[in-house]
Amino acid sequence: MAIRKESNGRPQIAHVTPFAAIAGGEIQIHGKGFARPERPRVTIGEVTAPVIIGSDSFLIVRVPEGVSDGDLVIQNGDQSSQAWTCDIGLPIADSLHPVTNPAADTFGNIYTTFSGSRGQKVAVAVYKIDPMYNVKPFITDLMNATGLTFDRQGLLYVSSRFEGIVYQVTPNGSMSVYVEGMGIATGLAFDEDQNLYVGDSSGTIFKIAPNRQIFVFATLEPSIAAYHLAFGPERYLYVTGPTTSSFDCIYRISHTGEVELFYRGLGRPQGIAFDVDGRLYATGSLGGRKGVVRMTQDRKPELFLSGPGIVGLAFTPSKSLIVATTNALYRVDVGIQGKLLA
Repeated sequence: MAIRKESNGRPQIAHVTPFAAIAGGEIQIHGKGFARPERPRVTIGEVTAPVIIGSDSFLIVRVPEGVSDGDLVIQNGDQSSQAWTCDIGLPIADSLHPVTNPAADTFGNIYTTFSGSRGQKVAVAVYKIDPMYNVKPFITDLMNATGLTFDRQGLLYVSSRFEGIVYQVTPNGSMSVYVEGMGIATGLAFDEDQNLYVGDSSGTIFKIAPNRQIFVFATLEPSIAAYHLAFGPERYLYVTGPTTSSFDCIYRISHTGEVELFYRGLGRPQGIAFDVDGRLYATGSLGGRKGVVRMTQDRKPELFLSGPGIVGLAFTPSKSLIVATTNALYRVDVGIQGKLLA
């Protein structure tokens, strides 16, 4: 992108990456005239953003708490750049404990967990956040709620990594056992034939037929946290599962259970999702930069969103992206349609 034409010694912004960020994320700014004659001041909306690295042509700034407007401006003495609009996530819920993706239903309600430490009994296991971002308890009697997904009929499925059980939940919150014996049950995903896939993070991906017959679909290296599952555009299952390595993998599994390495090189990849154009989004770090990484089927990654502690993500019907950190949820208005439910 060409540098915007400005005059009178004003700072000039040429390019800003990544596309979006949440509080604590880092934004890189390229251009010129940033540090003449003194250290620049950067604001996002009305809030000052700390400058981490600064030179006359390159800045790294950290997104501060409390930002409600994405207009980024660089001030150099009494000169200011034109505003550059960034997509900044707005907090919609806190005091949570997600460990995988949140889930969004067709009405725009968002579901997320307070998972707790292993064996911890919490007061509320799953919360429901309505389109006005009112947070209400949804499921109370469940130990270590982990993975969340919906089926075609709009029923919610919740895994318990403590019990090895997947529960089926009606829209009014009535819960029943769908399948048990799933080991350390974590990530969940449905295919187009409504088979349910369950990630046992000790090393197994189970396939549960609609009649609830259980198959071992694939085996992988055990994860130190959870398996995270999502179906891609070619109906292959994609799986992440962080290990002790800082150079982890995204796996792709064929319809017959054959495992291949789709991409290696992310740090602690966790939640994954696809948009309607078949692009993959994975939380983790790329080259030391933390956030959400996006890649097309040519396997070329880019940092799409910057932010610390991100464990999951989900697209909503309104084309927003819900980003889950270890204790909060953010809404980022990215204008991207997520892949429709199977």
